[in-house]
Amino acid sequence: MSKHSGALKELRAKGCRLTPQRLLILEAIAEGSAHMGVDEVFRRARESYPYLDVATVYRTLRLFRELGVVTEVGIADRLHFELTDPAARHHHMVCKVCGSAFDLSPYYLEQFRETLSREFGFEPDLGNFTVTGTCVRCGSRKELRGPIGN
Repeated sequence: MSKHSGALKELRAKGCRLTPQRLLILEAIAEGSAHMGVDEVFRRARESYPYLDVATVYRTLRLFRELGVVTEVGIADRLHFELTDPAARHHHMVCKVCGSAFDLSPYYLEQFRETLSREFGFEPDLGNFTVTGTCVRCGSRKELRGPIGN
């Protein structure tokens, strides 16, 4: 069973036309690394179909995001994509120094959602949530340098 068979099933169930270009883009995401940038998706898909243009990749990724098949993550100043896995939902932490992205379990956001609901009567939409900050590697480097001026 392929990595993207669930996504194909979901697209068919939602009535999405499965053009050759859409299938190539979906396969590129499924076979690539997590959190792929548009340029990497384009490069991988174009290896199989050299006539593909980047506008098709952008439109397809937007469609896949709207249909819930891919997740969009902002890392630095670029958008990155990965297949949505309903069985392993997660959110993201992104280091603002090195740009690395890390998975964040929904468990932590569930506690946050419950606190907002209980204390403020506010129901947040945490479907796609990214926390930016400094990862342990970059934080350690900062500590090694010491205070400014030393």
